[in-house]
Amino acid sequence: MVSKATLCLLFLACGAIGAAWANEADGIVGQWLTEDSDARFEIYKEGGKYCGKIVWLQEPVYPQDDAEAGRPTHDRKNPDPGKRDQPIVGLQLLKDFEYKGDNAWAGGTIYNPENGKLYRARLRLDGKDKLKVRGFIGISLIGETTVWTRYEQPAEARVEKKAEPGK
Repeated sequence: MVSKATLCLLFLACGAIGAAWANEADGIVGQWLTEDSDARFEIYKEGGKYCGKIVWLQEPVYPQDDAEAGRPTHDRKNPDPGKRDQPIVGLQLLKDFEYKGDNAWAGGTIYNPENGKLYRARLRLDGKDKLKVRGFIGISLIGETTVWTRYEQPAEARVEKKAEPGK
């Protein structure tokens, strides 16, 4: 017969293993700079799956040599004409990734607003600050990998404003 103490220890050990698994799975949560540092993504957990959206662009408006110069960038290559006016900043591009263990996430898709195409994708954390993003068609062998870098907010932006006396 198993004692209550043994059951409690077993329960605590299972809880610790589950917590470690959850922490590892959430390792991609946060903000990431693309390889050429022209966009920043925020990866977050939604409904048990991992998703990501663009939160910053180096060039948030079209340049002077573009037909839409000065206008905020939008999803103009989207195959659905009704979605072509969606702003790029705030657009969810990563969807439905699940943690597969060993610092890998799969089962999701990545949308490329530059060509309006949706690709299957895999994510792999390389250390704590590098994320390998592989988009592909069909099988992973036919695809491309880019490396994103974890974004750390500059120190001056992290400094909290001191409360005024009496407030």
